[in-house]
Amino acid sequence: MTVKLHESAYDYARSLIEAGKYVIDERDDWSEHQPSTRQENDFIAEHGYREYGRWHLGIDDAEPEDTKARYRFPFGDFVKVHRCGVLAAESRAGQRKYVDIERAAAHLHGMLDAVRTAQHTPH
Repeated sequence: MTVKLHESAYDYARSLIEAGKYVIDERDDWSEHQPSTRQENDFIAEHGYREYGRWHLGIDDAEPEDTKARYRFPFGDFVKVHRCGVLAAESRAGQRKYVDIERAAAHLHGMLDAVRTAQHTPH
């Protein structure tokens, strides 16, 4: 199994954050905010696996392209990046020693925390 950073998904996540398409939620919210199996299947049916993969920071090139198993470390709900999803990806990547994915998630985490800080700073 070769899991590596899915560069285009990382770029996509950064662009979504820069465009204001994010949710500043708490670490433990991911279990409730992550897409359900049905939502994943509906998204794949409508948009295909390539688009599905754009929502995952990891890619397992040992898995076939048209399978969910190919894509790891989801970070959003197919509409917005979720801080809780980024935190979950960062933690799990660190536990599994996927350093490139952990670093990418940490960068996204930093971007979201900067936004959160800016939102709470009086102007």
